[in-house]
Amino acid sequence: MNEIKVRGRAKINLSLDVLRRKEDGYHEVKMIMQQIDLYDEILLESRENGILLETNCEFIPNNEGNIAYKAAKLMMDTFHIDKGIQIYIHKNIPVAAGLAGGSTDAAAVMIGLNKLWKIGATKKELMDLSIQLGADVPFCILEGAALAEGIGEKLTSIEGLDQWVVLCKPNISVSTASVYKALDVNHIEKHPETDKILKALENKDVQTVVENLCNVLEPVTEGMHPIVRDIKRKMVAYHALGSLMSGSGPTVFGIYKDYTKAKNAYENLSKVYNQIYLVKTYDGKDGYANE
Repeated sequence: MNEIKVRGRAKINLSLDVLRRKEDGYHEVKMIMQQIDLYDEILLESRENGILLETNCEFIPNNEGNIAYKAAKLMMDTFHIDKGIQIYIHKNIPVAAGLAGGSTDAAAVMIGLNKLWKIGATKKELMDLSIQLGADVPFCILEGAALAEGIGEKLTSIEGLDQWVVLCKPNISVSTASVYKALDVNHIEKHPETDKILKALENKDVQTVVENLCNVLEPVTEGMHPIVRDIKRKMVAYHALGSLMSGSGPTVFGIYKDYTKAKNAYENLSKVYNQIYLVKTYDGKDGYANE
């Protein structure tokens, strides 16, 4: 086998809570993450030596500044691989959007190279290794839905949603670092009721889940970019069961039980915004970053 194709799926946050700022500058979080069936397509091809990365997106680097490149280098160094790899990433997930687009590409590269090079590492081993790349990468390797704690690396698989999701990213980019820097952890007005959401997911109580969607970073990003609030209002106006900003933003998602209403929201929002997506949630059960 000289090549392999893998998918790197985006995620949304059903909840995002920041508990405290640690001395090392990282933040301790407690959040519920859910993958969706919006994905980047990654082709990995063997070559004699080195790492060559290409992408259809002009906004991301094609060198060691790309987290997917770093993932390949990490696999080479850790498992003493003396081969090279060509990585082609077809980006479908918007960039700097709060959807873990970079992290999921890194996860897909690690999963793909594990197969291509017949390394035989377990999912747990890859997750433990991937924390060196970023806090969201272990979740993207785990797949499905999970409770994330610590800096995001302590993961517990959970039952996720089975719903339609409409995503809307306005034509702005948000720096995760700047949002966390602006967050006053000691004066967060509303924290998510994470345990309540977890219980509702377990009971397949979608109504309680959507009524308790909460992201403590949302007011910060809204303060910088009021368009986030406007899109949320439009999602609800177009009959979303609930709407929330994902991650540090600026992407807003709406959850829809009914495909017809989701499609109507998608079509109406498409008249105003360029980056609109209509997808389903993803449970991770049909493959390990399946081809």
